[in-house]
Amino acid sequence: MSGGGFGAGARRIPGAVGVESQSGRAAAVRVILCEDSLLFREGLARLLTELGIEVAAQTGTTAGLMQLVATHQPDVVVLDIRLPPTHTDEGLVAAVEIRRTHARVGVLLLSQYVETQLVLTLLEAGGGVGYLLKDRVADLDAFSSAVTTVARGGSVVDPEVVSTLVASRRRDPLDQLTDREKDVLRLMAEGRTNQAISERFYLSPKTIEAHVTAIFSKLDLDPTPNDHRRVLAVLTYLRHA
Repeated sequence: MSGGGFGAGARRIPGAVGVESQSGRAAAVRVILCEDSLLFREGLARLLTELGIEVAAQTGTTAGLMQLVATHQPDVVVLDIRLPPTHTDEGLVAAVEIRRTHARVGVLLLSQYVETQLVLTLLEAGGGVGYLLKDRVADLDAFSSAVTTVARGGSVVDPEVVSTLVASRRRDPLDQLTDREKDVLRLMAEGRTNQAISERFYLSPKTIEAHVTAIFSKLDLDPTPNDHRRVLAVLTYLRHA
């Protein structure tokens, strides 16, 4: 997976980045890296070290990550959203689990893409969370500030992600649907099955299934193991209809 740049334009920040210890003195921030691209992970580790941040451990998958967290007790876990084996949401699932079982440990997710549904799920976990696009790593001021903020229990969201979220909130999601898709969604909200909807409109079940798939796509309802997309689509309809 290609990551954000470590180009010549990156600026180095002198001095160590730290958080206040119980004694009142600055203590080095301890980080665990979870990134499947070895090249990007090694580059990230070097940058963090140059910033005065201690890289306590590295891994390329979420397998064994919870044990590393328990062993090293980091301030922050920096991890990619899309990790092996499926490269979908393994990083997000791990981040939520870390926040659930190790409330003191912050999580900073990195991604190549703006994934608004995933970041909203993460932010529901409360403080001590962050989400940055990988390109932002090249801006060492922004990156070191994000790591420190998350270590202190704050939250950081990439400016591009914020802009996308604001734009999506201003737009009525139902405006993206065709009239037929709105009719299908309305009947879904009434509890009708695909078969019942197909009989209502004298259309084949495959055609209704195609409409339902289009509705999920236009409402940005990606398949996840923990969410029922049909229910989420109905909830969206009820909020905006």
